Amino acid sequence: HVPKLASTKNMIGKEEFAQMKKGSFFLNASRGNVVVIPALAEALKSGHLRGAYVDVFPVEPGKNGENLFTSEICGCPNVLMTPHVGGSTEEAQAKIGEEVAAALLKCINEGSTHGAVNFPEVDMKACTATKTHRVLCIHDNKPGVMSSINNVFTEAKANICQQFLNTKGDVGYVIIDLNTEASAEVKKK
Repeated sequence: HVPKLASTKNMIGKEEFAQMKKGSFFLNASRGNVVVIPALAEALKSGHLRGAYVDVFPVEPGKNGENLFTSEICGCPNVLMTPHVGGSTEEAQAKIGEEVAAALLKCINEGSTHGAVNFPEVDMKACTATKTHRVLCIHDNKPGVMSSINNVFTEAKANICQQFLNTKGDVGYVIIDLNTEASAEVKKK
């Protein structure tokens, strides 16, 4: 699997197919512009490739009834072509919307960054043993920062009920649940 970049365009063509063992099967579920489709058709028709599976195309098919699909590999032997729907169906889009909304709510309400790609991933269940306030701290990931954060709680005579820290590169993220009685004092500091 490769991203769609100028450097990956036409990455697999006549030379690459010739290097494949005769009778090989070719699969592309990556990007449509990665493969030189006429070269794939030629390798299939000549029998060098035994078959192919493709679900991405340089020009993707339109919706039902729009832009009838044509490709040089239509009619080639042993070719399976399917739509690369991924999250493109109406049902998938609705589900993705629900999942994103739920993740945003969980981030806002609990500080969870579960599934984050470019941020430390932290997910801590709320403390149920006692009533707590949750503090979220984003900080530089360097020595001494957590000690300074915890000193704020110590000076406020706060009881830390639970704490979860994770870092990613230069960024640290910690979730801290503390007793509610100390919340006002912690805010001041």
